[in-house]
Amino acid sequence: MSILKIPTAKIFEPLLSAARYRCAFGGRGSGKSHFFGELLVETCQAERGTSAVCIREAQRTLAQSSKRLIESKIAALGVGSHFRIFSDKIETPGDGVIIFRGMQDHTSESIKSLEGFGIAWIDEAQNLSARSLSLLRPTIRAEGSELWASWNPRRKSDAVDDFFRAKKPAGAVVVNANWRDNPWFPAVLEAERRTDLSLYPDRYDHIWEGGYVRAFEGAYFAGMLSQARAQGRIGKVAADPLLPLRAFIDIGGSGATADAFTIWVVQWVGNEIRVLDYYEAAGQVLAFHVNWLRSNGYRLYQPAAPWAWPNTLYWRKCIQYKHLD
Repeated sequence: MSILKIPTAKIFEPLLSAARYRCAFGGRGSGKSHFFGELLVETCQAERGTSAVCIREAQRTLAQSSKRLIESKIAALGVGSHFRIFSDKIETPGDGVIIFRGMQDHTSESIKSLEGFGIAWIDEAQNLSARSLSLLRPTIRAEGSELWASWNPRRKSDAVDDFFRAKKPAGAVVVNANWRDNPWFPAVLEAERRTDLSLYPDRYDHIWEGGYVRAFEGAYFAGMLSQARAQGRIGKVAADPLLPLRAFIDIGGSGATADAFTIWVVQWVGNEIRVLDYYEAAGQVLAFHVNWLRSNGYRLYQPAAPWAWPNTLYWRKCIQYKHLD
């Protein structure tokens, strides 16, 4: 009997035990895909007859799949004699198989062909749609079956982040792995990381630290937002109940292709301008936006004396503040 000795970064230790969902997210260079590739080869070697499917949202060719990575792991672990590699699949010990599929190509009927598989590994899972995830989860239903996911976070609203990080289903083991957790982080990537940190701070957190996309490169105010974040000027601030609120509005149209209608609710406190609330919508009539203000407790306040209106027209959040005489 052969024994595989696979060096594993400590960050992935929680993922070595069986679980319905085993997940790893984070930035570049963390070794997430390499960990799952080695884990899949190890599982197929140890549990004869294992059938696994490697999933991506879109996979037009096998060049877009994890097949090459798995082949390299089979070779590196010295178990090539136990696996048979074909152009479209990999046969594993005990008549098992590893196949590669794109979820965009499946319907609720065609995906039933995966019901007998014990492992589904979703790589680049940030691209997986909510539809695909809802189809895949009940399909991988064999006793003791597992779903694995590895991804670089993109948006909180992405299906994989919403399910595993926001809703946190029972039976999920989720780790956050980044470049500093990789004991084999190569020098060439360290140089690239430092370059991005120096030249492209707007995108550094997303690429290397596993943060969500905050601003597109070249977007208005992206540089200033990054600077404010680095200086600790972005966080939760409290409103002063004795001071007025002001609503700044960027007016958009009501058509389907119109620009967004946005509202910033701010407050002057000393030398600071505190942004307390934000709203954005597109393609809605004016009454829709006004209703947002009202439903959140904002009311337009005017003093009784008409001569004072030009200097004292502002918003108050009536559910929190009392009007001052």
